[in-house]
Amino acid sequence: MSSKKKLPVSFKEKALELLPSGANFDACLTCGLCSSGCPASGLENMDPRKFIRMAMLGMDQELAETPWVWLCTQCKRCQHVCPMNIDIAQLVFFARGQWPKENKPSGIVRSCELTRATDSTSAMGLPPEDFVFVVQDVLEEVREQQPRFSKLKAPIDKKGAHFFVNQNSREPMSEPDEMVPLWKIFDIVGVDWTYSSKAWAAENFCMFSGDEDAWFEVIQKRVDAANELGCKVWLNTECGHSYFTMWNAINRFGLDANFELQNLVSCYAEWIRDGKLPVNADWNTKNITFTVQDPCQIVRKAYGESIAEDMRFVAKTLVGEENFIDMQPNRSANYCCGGGGGFLQAGMTEYRRAYGRRKFDQIAATEAQYVLTPCHNCHSQIEDIGHHYEGKYHVIHFWTLICLSLGILGENERTYLGPDLLELLD
Repeated sequence: MSSKKKLPVSFKEKALELLPSGANFDACLTCGLCSSGCPASGLENMDPRKFIRMAMLGMDQELAETPWVWLCTQCKRCQHVCPMNIDIAQLVFFARGQWPKENKPSGIVRSCELTRATDSTSAMGLPPEDFVFVVQDVLEEVREQQPRFSKLKAPIDKKGAHFFVNQNSREPMSEPDEMVPLWKIFDIVGVDWTYSSKAWAAENFCMFSGDEDAWFEVIQKRVDAANELGCKVWLNTECGHSYFTMWNAINRFGLDANFELQNLVSCYAEWIRDGKLPVNADWNTKNITFTVQDPCQIVRKAYGESIAEDMRFVAKTLVGEENFIDMQPNRSANYCCGGGGGFLQAGMTEYRRAYGRRKFDQIAATEAQYVLTPCHNCHSQIEDIGHHYEGKYHVIHFWTLICLSLGILGENERTYLGPDLLELLD
């Protein structure tokens, strides 16, 4: 795979443009911290330090043609450990944007095209009317089959609702019952919320394709939908990159967003602290062990340590502090799992699993039986590398464990429970 395109702007010029104030590449320590902490180092004979050095040497054509830019997840761990704070991920984004569309990984391009194809902004192409039908159909089934939730609500296009809630397309397209635990949590807490029939989808692979115009177009639709309903908060569900693509684009493109952005994990923590979500670890009589994956898009690239601490507070409250084992390193220093950056959609399975080996080893070292993560890409990648490297863990959503703790997890909502958790429900 090769871009075969000469660049209108040099990589050196772009790298210098991205350099932090007061820094210079002549003072780069060449310490190698960026490369040592990068799971993509060595793939396609490339690493972050080499990428920067080649840019400084004017090796534009070589950088324009290396497929390594599609193996880098743009997780920014290299920048996190860099004494110069050099943003290599932005240089990789620039490089992706130089590739002709026909030479980019077709899976990422197709996901972006589907996102732009309907007013849903769904990367799986689910149109608004189908989303509304699925939500209403699942809601009716829950009301009929679960008497405790006979009056459960899943509002759509409710003007003036406090929360505008997005939804990863995976649920309505292939796992519709996985939407229900979150609805139940909202019901227990008494949340004023709504979906929108337009721009409801969470995922956005246009950013990962390097197509800045397409990225802007999708985010503009989402901003317009939230503004139109007059919601106070755009609430990002358990999907990592959707928050970053929205937050980054609003600032990058100067969009007029008449609402705040929040992440569901911090809401979980707030509701538990306020007593609105009365979860505890009493259910965990077998001392089943858990670890947590810090999604790069909402921890290192967005909220930082605050949301990492919220995740751990929620996890420990749910499973018992004695049953929680942290990965090392963790929080903002955590290694990317390899599911982000469009890697899952790129079709480079062998490379993706090689990248994910470091994450698998991290998890295996904890000997935890479950991995909690509030990110769909992390969820899919960690599950896949677990199968590939014959791991002994399961991967689970926060909403599933919250409903399990509350004793309200329906029979159709237990897809990601292993035999040990299922046995507790018998």
